[in-house]
Formats: sequence, structure tokens, C-alpha cells
Amino acid sequence: MNLNVVIAQRPDKTIYRDGDKCIKVFSEGYAKADILNEAMNQARVEELGLHIPKILAVTMVEGKWAIVSEFIEGKTLAQLMKEEPEKKDEYLDFFVELQLHVQEQTCTQLKRLQDKMSMKIDQAALDATTRYDLHTRLEGMPKHKKVCHGDFNPSNIIITADGTPYIIDWSHATQGNASADAARTYLLFCLEGDTETAEKYLNLFCKKSDTAKQYVQKWMPIVAASQSVKAIAEERSFLLRWVDVVDYQ
Repeated sequence: MNLNVVIAQRPDKTIYRDGDKCIKVFSEGYAKADILNEAMNQARVEELGLHIPKILAVTMVEGKWAIVSEFIEGKTLAQLMKEEPEKKDEYLDFFVELQLHVQEQTCTQLKRLQDKMSMKIDQAALDATTRYDLHTRLEGMPKHKKVCHGDFNPSNIIITADGTPYIIDWSHATQGNASADAARTYLLFCLEGDTETAEKYLNLFCKKSDTAKQYVQKWMPIVAASQSVKAIAEERSFLLRWVDVVDYQ
């Protein structure tokens, strides 16, 4: 494998391009079970017929675990929004439609979102009373079986030359309540400091899915607590402020 072309670098992984292949190499300390689960998530979602890169192999590269998949040529939706600001609202509309299309799917082999959120709440740096309140709120939320991407943001959408959207990074995929996934996307926009787009996104999602805005907002503290577990210090501080918000008007 040729590891000369670096596409992206994260603290725990480096992503390379080798011709028509994308090679994600994980750090030595990355849990093998998490790597295999990510590959399994992607393989299971492949079967739904969505446009996503196909898994080609799970292997070892220089003593480290790696996932090899198709390389998708194109620009991310985030790039297009930045390059063509006059079309940002149009792209955002397209983004929401794509998310709703994903959430129309079901895959009962994926991990339950409810279970993942419950585990993350237990791991969050919160006092026992707050954790109890979050668990109570989570238990009271409707339990669905929709495919939830878990990290649905414009950077994870690649648009090819013919306009086909490919969705990448399925490591956080679960089955569960679509509004939790929307709450996660909203918080991602907020983390980037783009609160204007965050509000536009939430309004669009609620309108197109015929979902009450308050219903999505009820997920915010739960999702923020879950996301805070592996966040960097600055992001964790921001997310934990959302956990303190009990109700929204």
C-alpha cells in the first residue's frame, strides 16, 4: 500500500489515498473492537443501497489496524458551501433532504442509539444527580429504529462530478430516534461557531420532517452529554453547558 498521500489527520487516525482506495490507519492504542465495529457498521449500511464508499478490506498496515474502502472523488458539501456562499441555503436544503432519506432506512443489526446514549451518560464527567436526570429523560423518549448516522455534517458528504452525494464516516451509526441525530447535527454547527446555520438547519429539519422543534430540543442535553465524553477540553466545556439546560421554550 502507498501511504504517501495524506487526506486527513486526526489524533487517533490518519487517512491516506492510494489510487482509487482510501486507507484509514488507526493509532496503536485504538481499540480493535471499535475498528471492527466501524467496518461492520459501514458494511451493513452498504446493503441499504445508500451511496456510501464500499469496504474493501480490514487489515494491518505497519503493525496498525486499517480500514480500506473506495476513494470517492469530489468535493465535500462543506467545501461547496464555503466556495459558493450565495448557494448555501440551497445546499443546506439538499443536506436536510439527504439526512431524511438516510433516516427513512432501517437496519436492525446496528447498535441501539438508546443503549449507546445510556453508556455515554454513565461515562460523562457529570454528578450523579445530573446523570440520573439525563437517564430519566432518555428513558422517556420514544424508541424508534431509524438509521442514525451519528456525525451527519457537511464535511461528511462528498459530491461527485455528476452530482451524486456520498456519505462517509459511519463509525457512529446506530438505529434509533431521528430527532437525536438532528440534535447532534445542530450541536455540530454550534461547535463550529455557526449558530445562524444551526438555527436554519433545525428549522428546515423540523419543517420537512413535520417534527416539533421542542421535541428535537429535548434531545439536546442527552446528546451533548454523550458527545462530551470524547470531546477535546474546549468542546467538552461547551457541550456540558447544554447539559445544564433542563427545558427549552
